[in-house]
Amino acid sequence: MNTTDTETRTRIVNRLRRARGQLDAVIAAVEENRPCRDIVTQLSAVSSALDRAGFAIVSAAMRQCIADPDAARDEQGLTTEELEKLFLMLA
Repeated sequence: MNTTDTETRTRIVNRLRRARGQLDAVIAAVEENRPCRDIVTQLSAVSSALDRAGFAIVSAAMRQCIADPDAARDEQGLTTEELEKLFLMLA
């Protein structure tokens, strides 16, 4: 991800913080012996938030790679093939 893209980075950090809050809610639900439905619903929200953050990170790297492939490769050491593998890891 381009380190100068502060808007994208801020969005990703906010999404990860939201996921952390949701994970805290899952832990609390388990500790409180809440119903399975509540716990699984919260787990689904955490998973979705993490997936979205991952996709946003890979998407930002792809945009950078398309805009300036040499700079992206130099800055992150990522090739197009590696970005594709990262994307598929999240799919």
